Amino acid sequence: MYRFLLTPRWWAINVFLLLSIPFCIFMGSWQLGRFEDRVDNHREAEERVTSAQREAARPLDGLLPVTKATSGKQTTATGRYDTQLLVPDRTLDDKHGYYVLTLLRTDTGRALPVVRGWLPGEPDPAKVPAPPAGQVTVTGALQASETPGSNGVSSRSGLPEGQTAAISAATLVNLVPYDVYDAWVTLNRGDSGMSAVPAAAPGGTGLDLKAFQNLGYTAEWFAFVGFAIFMWFRLLRREVELARDAELGLGPDADGDGGERRDTGGDDGDGGKPQATDGDEGDGGKPQATGGTDGGDVPRQPTGVSSPVQ
Repeated sequence: MYRFLLTPRWWAINVFLLLSIPFCIFMGSWQLGRFEDRVDNHREAEERVTSAQREAARPLDGLLPVTKATSGKQTTATGRYDTQLLVPDRTLDDKHGYYVLTLLRTDTGRALPVVRGWLPGEPDPAKVPAPPAGQVTVTGALQASETPGSNGVSSRSGLPEGQTAAISAATLVNLVPYDVYDAWVTLNRGDSGMSAVPAAAPGGTGLDLKAFQNLGYTAEWFAFVGFAIFMWFRLLRREVELARDAELGLGPDADGDGGERRDTGGDDGDGGKPQATDGDEGDGGKPQATGGTDGGDVPRQPTGVSSPVQ
């Protein structure tokens, strides 16, 4: 009954199954490993940010450009506060609010964006404390420029004057008439009673969309394994049932005549048409003439019409 397994068709099916299962398992394991690596990187990045807060602050220029290794490090800079902007749609402790961003003009001629703190509610310049006057020295965690539309950063456009959606040098250079550092600093302590904004782990190290894509791909590859095995057993069961039916003579060709209907009941080569009966002999079953006609081939004289004179 299982001799069909030795046919070329089933050889191909079996080889495909034996190759696809380990391949899918390998790809699923690889995607799972990628997800676990991202989880570990996220944990390590958070630990670096926490440990960096206990380190001594270093000069800003010694930590640039910002990398995954320097993001979150304590830095210090000296200058004078200049332009102040508000960054809407920022949350802190699950509360909606906005950042207060002030540009610190340094002796290099460039400005360092400094997040002085966070305030709840909608952006309102009247509620924002004025920055300290004169020369100041700030100390905080170094952060990389944000990318609009990623990591919770808004990509809104058309904001009112004095607001910006992202803390990015590419955005800020369009709002101020001087160069801006491709980095920003969040103060360790909120200025003028504002809440301090904690440092965030660098981009690409968190549990972002890519990480959960890896997890989804893992589930898909392992699902392919189960689907391949299921389809193999379904094909096997169908083939066994067909073989059993053939042995019992229940197959579609069991009658040997291709399923055509046989002629029965007096069909003598006339295509199965009804035979003439009760005197219908050779006239195709037409009614026989009556009323004295002896041959059936003389038309009957209509009633009331006289015959012409011979």
